[in-house]
Amino acid sequence: MSTPAIAVEGLRKSFPAAKKGDAPKLVLDDLDLEVRSGTVHALLGPNGAGKTTAVHILTTYLRPDAGRVAVAGHDVVADPDGVRSAIGVTGQFSAVDWLLTGRENLKLMADLNHLGKAGGRRVADGLLERFDLVEAADKPASTYSGGMKRRLDLAMTLVAKPQVVFLDEPTTGLDPRSRRSMWEFVRELVAGGTTILLTTQYLDEADELADQVSVLDGGRVVAGGTAAELKRRIPGGRIDVEFTDRAELAAAARVLRVPVPDGLTLQLPHDGGVRSLRAVLDALDDAAIDVAALTVKASDLDDVFFALTGHAAEAGDPGPVTPATPAKEAAR
Repeated sequence: MSTPAIAVEGLRKSFPAAKKGDAPKLVLDDLDLEVRSGTVHALLGPNGAGKTTAVHILTTYLRPDAGRVAVAGHDVVADPDGVRSAIGVTGQFSAVDWLLTGRENLKLMADLNHLGKAGGRRVADGLLERFDLVEAADKPASTYSGGMKRRLDLAMTLVAKPQVVFLDEPTTGLDPRSRRSMWEFVRELVAGGTTILLTTQYLDEADELADQVSVLDGGRVVAGGTAAELKRRIPGGRIDVEFTDRAELAAAARVLRVPVPDGLTLQLPHDGGVRSLRAVLDALDDAAIDVAALTVKASDLDDVFFALTGHAAEAGDPGPVTPATPAKEAAR
């Protein structure tokens, strides 16, 4: 087994009480988390769950009160410089300098990472091409569209070739086409061996990208696994079986032992597994009942969120600070 890209054990963090005499606010309560190298791991949770605070600790902005935290094999307390040298962060708030061109922003990052003039130019040119920014490379970043700005921000994060990239709400505010473009860039990074820790308020994004999902609530991981595994654990999926006449509908209801509905569609509970779907199909086939159409609706991550936390999905929790991008800020 390879060393995890991120390993968290018993992480605790509290902040001072807002009012004198009140108890400190416990934000992370013995948090455990493991992220495998070369994967996308989504960190989800309702507002106030502790996601932002956890990311701030993982990226060395905050010190933990207790526990062990290692990123790319470096302890965040004993070796914060080692952590910073191994990570990149693209946050909700872009670190792009709007007065500079896209090319100048990338060259600036290359200079700050001591890549040299020729090396910096080579890296900048490669990233401009990779992120489809060649035509806009010499235009001020302030003239870029939202999608172009996010692509440039991610490109700047990749100048130093980080082993672990933290993506905090990477597609917030983007149109559907730009979101899908960003997803493709994320897949390319992971295919190249980069590890991604993703926080997002878009549950379809986690469903689309994440190899593993951890759901936080109350400062702890309350559930983890693949998106498919989490959805199978939560009731809410169903099979819709449509008929063309009431006689077939009534016969199917008898066979499947469910009440006869008013319309021409039976709605059956479904756990998302193939076995339960096959049982329905076999029962109808054995009874020679004709079906007009059959649709399977699985539980989605919205169902998982509500079942596990009692909340709908929300944006990240407010942290004690609103930092710029750590890898970029460290270079400055």
